[in-house]
Amino acid sequence: MLEPTDYNHYKAGDVVYVFYRNPHTQDVANIQEAAVVRDPENPDGLALFLYETYYPLSSEIAVYPNEQSAEAAYHHYFDGDLYDD
Repeated sequence: MLEPTDYNHYKAGDVVYVFYRNPHTQDVANIQEAAVVRDPENPDGLALFLYETYYPLSSEIAVYPNEQSAEAAYHHYFDGDLYDD
């Protein structure tokens, strides 16, 4: 499955995988594990917790339910080795 999963079915406590761009090297993207948590700024919403930062869970972020799906999408979109420097 190359498309990200519908984010509406996630719940707090789920572990998901996202693409993360290094803020210091924008041309480098990696797959990172993130936790789905309650959004501290919106008690009715969910957020991704990644690198000690909360990101609102929305359709603007490609979220994958497992590492294999994220890797397949990475190869599809970036057409390269996941661990190239």
